[in-house]
Amino acid sequence: MTLIIDPNRPIYLQIMEEIKKRAVRGHYPPGSQLPSVREMAQEMGVNPNTIARVYTELEREGFVFTRRGQGSYITDNARRIEREREILTEAAVKRFVEEISALDLQNSHRQELIEMITKNLTHKENKS
Repeated sequence: MTLIIDPNRPIYLQIMEEIKKRAVRGHYPPGSQLPSVREMAQEMGVNPNTIARVYTELEREGFVFTRRGQGSYITDNARRIEREREILTEAAVKRFVEEISALDLQNSHRQELIEMITKNLTHKENKS
């Protein structure tokens, strides 16, 4: 799956965020091995040097650890992954609030929007 890149943000940060989202969703369970740099670069459609930087930054943050000669692994610390879920959630809420605020909606319209979001999320949960 090639990542859709936002030209207004550094690519490596977007890939870091995508890997974190995958870990939070359980696609990369705690302690699981990440694809090799070359495999991930091919999957994301970027240069391997970009992925090497991503893995280095994720390791610096404590989200990934490396075993020499074996590869990179998602942290096995479930609390660290849960904390990342909270960080991603807070960032999504902040972006959403900024976008909605820019529309200068009336209180009644914002309430309708909240109801619509709740309905859509409930519908998605019921489909799963």
